[in-house]
Amino acid sequence: MSLLRQLTEILLQRQLTIAVAESCTGGGLSSLLTSQSGSSAYFDRGFVSYSNQSKIDMLGVTEHCLNEFGAVSEQVARQMADGVIAQAKVDISASITGIAGPSGGSKEKPVGMVCFGFRILGKRLTSTQQFSGDRQQVINASIEFVLITLANELRR
Repeated sequence: MSLLRQLTEILLQRQLTIAVAESCTGGGLSSLLTSQSGSSAYFDRGFVSYSNQSKIDMLGVTEHCLNEFGAVSEQVARQMADGVIAQAKVDISASITGIAGPSGGSKEKPVGMVCFGFRILGKRLTSTQQFSGDRQQVINASIEFVLITLANELRR
């Protein structure tokens, strides 16, 4: 069974709702989550907050956090996930912010570095992953990581 199907079955069985905030994936996670018939039973909304200003305006990420840690950080990912919960009032949020490449990386934050934030039934999680490959492979790996993390956490 596909990861998406596993996750959507858990969401439907438990009658849980989800909303997401995406930066480097540009709406790919939202698109995937809504690709299933009946997705309106669990999917509320997706925020594509690519610029720093959009993270501030839509999700309440603080300028201080962006300046201190940078857009690609667990701190910003946490604030993005919190902002989704504040805006959407759902059971689950996931956020993705990273450097998909091929440009934009640095020694401290190389291409393929992606930070994630989750709020799952009140529990907060963050993670940083380093993916390899071209831009689309980093995007796909980021989306897959969210699906795996959510399914694993919701099975507990």
